[in-house]
Amino acid sequence: QVQLVESGGGLEQAGGSLRLSCAASGSIFSFNSMGWYRQAPGKQRELVAAITPGSSTNYGDAVKGRFAISRDNAKNTVYLQMNSLRPEDTAVYYCAADQSLARMITGSPNYWGQGTQVTVSS
Repeated sequence: QVQLVESGGGLEQAGGSLRLSCAASGSIFSFNSMGWYRQAPGKQRELVAAITPGSSTNYGDAVKGRFAISRDNAKNTVYLQMNSLRPEDTAVYYCAADQSLARMITGSPNYWGQGTQVTVSS
C-alpha cells in the first residue's frame, strides 16, 4: 500500500515563499514519475510540476519560473519550492505518483496524497 503524505502548506502573503514536502511510504524509485497537482475552488485540478527518477521536470504554465520541484531519493521525499507566490496560487495541493509519466502529466496518476491547503493573501 503506497502512502503519500504532504506537509508544508499554510498561509503566506503575496510575493512570499513556501516549500511543500511529500513523503512516500515506499521507495520512490518504483515510480517513474512523482508530482504535484492543485485544485482551487470551482476549478479543475491542474498539473503543477512533475519529476522523473532522472530528475527531468515538467511544469504547468502558470508556475514556470516561480516553482521548482525536486526529489531526495534517500529520504523518499519530493519537494515543491514555491516562490513569488500570488493569490491565484491559492489551492489544495496534492502529491501524486505513478509508474507512468504519461499518466502523471495527463491527470490520471494512480496514487494521491490527502492534500495540503495553500492560501496566498494579497
